[in-house]
Amino acid sequence: MAELVPFAVPIESDKTLLVWELSSGPTAEALHHSLFTAFSQFGLLYSVRVFPNAAVAHPGFYAVIKFYSARAARRAQKACDRKQLFQKSPVKVRLGTRHKAVQHQALALNSSRCQELANYYFGFNGWSKRIIKVHCSPWKQCGQEEEEYLSDFSLEEEEFRLPELD
Repeated sequence: MAELVPFAVPIESDKTLLVWELSSGPTAEALHHSLFTAFSQFGLLYSVRVFPNAAVAHPGFYAVIKFYSARAARRAQKACDRKQLFQKSPVKVRLGTRHKAVQHQALALNSSRCQELANYYFGFNGWSKRIIKVHCSPWKQCGQEEEEYLSDFSLEEEEFRLPELD
């Protein structure tokens, strides 16, 4: 079964993983890198955020990881839960559990995130945000005997750019 991956900020709970029991030894930045490396093999990540445990808990960290794809998040959760990914002790990984009763408005991705998503799923890096050339063809209006032609013209890259959608 195919999965629809919208060009929107992923907010659904089935695309969000909670990872905890991360050790207190490495820094938050080092954990971010290790988590990104471990989980990006399952699919394109939107974000990896690392937080220190609450003061009442034992020292360490937890993380929230967002995928664009719910299927990738499920695969990552099954493969990584209770495994020693990059530390001596196993980590716990669960899918998000936010209630679906609260409806959030989907936020559009910025243009660089759209390009990243398209490149990942379509498999190449040849996207452009610019119109390079426009060619108009001859056409005939209904009820007229002779054809009217629109002149050929082209727009150069420097002359016309689509606005950034950030």
